[in-house]
Order: sequence, then C-alpha cells, then structure tokens
Amino acid sequence: MPKTTRFPNISDKVQKLLNADMDHVANRRRARDAFKDVQLSIDHCLFKMPYDELKTEESYEVNSRGYEIFSKSWLPKNSPLKAVVCYCHGYGDTCTFFFEGIARKLASSGYGVFAMDYVGFGLSEGLHGFVPSFEKLVDDVIEQYAKVKENPEFSALPSFLFGQSMGGAIALKVHLKQPNAWSGALLIAPMCKIADDMLPSKFVTKVLISLAKVMPKKRIVPQKDLAELAFRDSRKKELAAYNIICYSDKPRVGTALELLLTTQQLENQLQEVSLPLLILHGKADKVTDPLVSKVLYEKASSSDKKLNLYDDASHCLLEGEPDEDIFRIFEHIISWLDEHSKTASQK
Repeated sequence: MPKTTRFPNISDKVQKLLNADMDHVANRRRARDAFKDVQLSIDHCLFKMPYDELKTEESYEVNSRGYEIFSKSWLPKNSPLKAVVCYCHGYGDTCTFFFEGIARKLASSGYGVFAMDYVGFGLSEGLHGFVPSFEKLVDDVIEQYAKVKENPEFSALPSFLFGQSMGGAIALKVHLKQPNAWSGALLIAPMCKIADDMLPSKFVTKVLISLAKVMPKKRIVPQKDLAELAFRDSRKKELAAYNIICYSDKPRVGTALELLLTTQQLENQLQEVSLPLLILHGKADKVTDPLVSKVLYEKASSSDKKLNLYDDASHCLLEGEPDEDIFRIFEHIISWLDEHSKTASQK
C-alpha cells in the first residue's frame, strides 16, 4: 500500500481514517467526510475564488450495473446557464478536491458543471483503481451524463465533454459512441495514444496479457510518482497529497492492460473524431506526451479544432502550474466555451 502522509494539525482519530485501507469504498468515504474541510482550506489558488453564488449537490445512485456511483454538480444560483459541462477525471484523480476549485470557476462563469467518480475510483463503489473493462467504464459515463442531459432543466442547452488525462480518452470514447450527442470537447493532456518511446515492447504486452488472466487485481506494474511528474510548481506538488482518496498505488495488472489496449484502439480511431475540439497540453508533460495531442489535432476530422501547447508546463495545467499560468489557461477555456456555447445555441 502507498505510504500515508502525516498531515499537520489534525487529530489522531482523523489520521487513523486516512491510514485505512482505501481499497474499500466505505473507508474512502469516511476519510473524505472527515478531511474535506481541511482539503478545501489549503493554500491553493483554486480555493481562493468566491463561490457563494453557487448551488452544489452531491448524490449517490446505483447504476444499471449495480454499482453505487458518486456524482456532484455545481450551478450558478442567480444567472441563466450558458451550457452543461460534463467532466471525466484522470486515473490518479477524483471528481472532488482539486476539481472542486475548477468546477467553481466554470460555474461562476455561467456553466452547469457535472462530475462523477468511476467505478473503483473516489467515492464510487468498486475495488480501488481496478478497471476490468474500459468499455464498461465508458458506458457508465454515458449512462450517468444521459440523465443530466435528459433533465428538462438542461436538455435544451449545449453540452460539452471535459476530460483530463485518462479522462480525455474516456471523453473521446464517449464521443465515438455518441458522435452527434455533444456540442464539443475540452481535453487537457489527453491520454489518446502512447508515445512511441514509451510504448511497451511486444514481450511486455504479452506478459501483461498473461498476468491479467490469472491475477488482474494484483498491484505489481511499476510506475513513477505521478505527482512528482505532473506538477511544475513545487509548493502545489506538496498539496497533491491532500487528495487522500485518489488511487496512488502501483497500477493493477488488469487496469494497466486495459489502458494500453484503449490507447491502441484510440490511435486507430483519431480520424473519426468529428466534434469541435479544444486541446490543451504542456510542452514539458512527462505523463502524457504533448506530441500525442498534436497527432490528435492533425488526424481528427473536426472542422473546428484548436490546439494550445504551453511552454514549460507540465501535466496538471489547472492544478500544478504557477497561479498566473492557471488563470491564463482558465481564460482560454472559458473564452472557448463562451464562443462555442453561443454558436451551438444558435443552431
């Protein structure tokens, strides 16, 4: 199990909850409930934005596969909605903590923001960090956000997918299964192809396939420290530890194989991507290669697509960069959403 951080100024009782086995969703939920006020009080620019004029709601609902799914929404209280934004989080992330600050910013700009934790991640049921089927995970996302889009309060509004890292792959797969259902997609450092110099050898792939048949849940796949690679700002890198329910252990064999196979499939489907796209990527990203985003931009058949590459920036563009860069990237995102929401509303 990953080493648990000892946080300052919290009781032994709360620390004990944080040290519990996060494989079990009950432990993840207890830890988050005990720690969420601490999380949202950290010294990060995402949590210094005003949010009094927002309406938030958290819920748990059993999906068609029998898993209880956690979801959350952020809506402006006193202004009409411009559009709906549906979020797909990354592999080492959840739809709470840092995304709370991102969602507040988007909602304060007039957007209805909706997010969920996948099966096995965050506050949703399932073995922590285990993805036995990427396709089923994508279907869960489609099911969850179909409920949002079918709600009479939101059904006439433009709707956008927002995916980060692995969530970018999920957003693309959702689009490929629903090619005409979305007004556009915003992708940050999307995991849509493995760079050639990072691609496992055929031998390693065969080993993964063999191991996945007999021990899919085992955590034996080596992985570098994602927070160390993903955050450029050293102070913000330390704050990543406060996301106490994210999966931070070695990848499970079955999960690693599913991610590999998914990227291989997506690589052969990039030309089928046809919706309006905004792709953002840091040029110094060591988690997902920015060259992969260039490939997506070049191959996508979308007539409306934009690629922004940021000098010196790492993987977590909205969480791990210097404050001024985070706010600049937010401006690019909101400007794009405003333009495309207006265009989609006029159709």
